[in-house]
Amino acid sequence: MGERERGRGRQRRRLVDRGRAAGERKLKTTVSIVISARTAELAAFVIRHPDENAAEFNRWLLRKNMKLAATAFGVDHLGDVYLRATVPVLRLLDDLDGLLGEFLTVADESFNELLLIGFLTGMKKEWAWRVSRGESTRNLAAFEHVLSGPDNEFLGTIGPERSESPGFEQAESPGSEQSGTFGSEQAGAIGSDQSEGAERTEAAEPADVTAPEGGER
Repeated sequence: MGERERGRGRQRRRLVDRGRAAGERKLKTTVSIVISARTAELAAFVIRHPDENAAEFNRWLLRKNMKLAATAFGVDHLGDVYLRATVPVLRLLDDLDGLLGEFLTVADESFNELLLIGFLTGMKKEWAWRVSRGESTRNLAAFEHVLSGPDNEFLGTIGPERSESPGFEQAESPGSEQSGTFGSEQAGAIGSDQSEGAERTEAAEPADVTAPEGGER
């Protein structure tokens, strides 16, 4: 292949846009659009790989895929979860509004359910630690019915003397860039409230996203 052909090949595949949309449960969903010769590929990071219950987490994604129209869940080599869609490039402008609507709706509606499956233990610890210190639990309010009752085995066992949160790394950050907890670094609320903390780093376009496996990763 000559240099001219290689140059044309590089030009066919390029990032053309990143659209952001705010949700009710997930603070925001960023959709990347990549154009190639005949197709347009859309992708959005949803949630990082689970801390626990990986098999159940992936089964949930696979079952959800059976109900989706244009998008589908996939996981990268870290197990981080993305939504993907591919359309003919000539249909992109006609289909774009509907595609972006599905990306936002699916990511937003799925987020809390995936948190409960893959991050419940970390949320329990975070809640117990905040309660012990008299700190706000507002960004976990959507899960109060699960975290504040007798099913939270960590209540009363994590003392206020602990200066750092025992909670889990950010579920809305990709696995390759994990940092912070559900504390002050939280970029908006987990649940229905959205107002706390600094903005998170957005996920880069995944190089290789595949369908989630049904078994343990």
